[in-house]
Amino acid sequence: MIVAIDGPAGAGKSTVARRLAERLGFRYLDTGAMYRALTWLAMNRGIALDRADDLARLAMEYPVTFDDQGRVWIAGTDVTASIRQARIDRQVPVVARHPPVREVMRERQRQLGAEGDVVIEGRDIGTVVAPNAEVKVYLNADVSVRARRRQEERPDIGGDALATDLRLRDESDAARMRPAAGAEQIDTTALQVDDVVDQIERLVRERQPA
Repeated sequence: MIVAIDGPAGAGKSTVARRLAERLGFRYLDTGAMYRALTWLAMNRGIALDRADDLARLAMEYPVTFDDQGRVWIAGTDVTASIRQARIDRQVPVVARHPPVREVMRERQRQLGAEGDVVIEGRDIGTVVAPNAEVKVYLNADVSVRARRRQEERPDIGGDALATDLRLRDESDAARMRPAAGAEQIDTTALQVDDVVDQIERLVRERQPA
């Protein structure tokens, strides 16, 4: 079974998806981490981030993997911590906007999703990557709440910088930021993480084969 969770930055996707996967015994696939890993590798190798074809070739040559502990690997390196640096934050949208890169990454995400029970979170999972997912969810929240959550996640980045980053990400994601057909839409503004996980778990249990 595939559980697809989409939504804008700060809506709670990563936290909810990770906890849901733990509860269900499913694998957790953070597609944002995949773009971060590619960005990290390109920057380390001095590849210009405006060269879409070069980045797409790099993504094909060095597919991102996740180990049993959920750590993120690329080119034989554990980049789990490195990809959360502010310098990566600033450049990920530049890399992710290139269509050739997105095509390579989406195909890799489909490969990983096909391996069995998995919770996949991102921005276009239910619409493009896994349109046949058994459970599709779209999380959203008030922009001020999303900004506060991002600040809590990244205390090393100033509030003004994070607010600007959130606005730019929303603008960049606008074309693909929409609920998939049949997706359960959940406003997480006033909900605790476990409240959201409970709602999605009920959907999964209802749709699992007897």
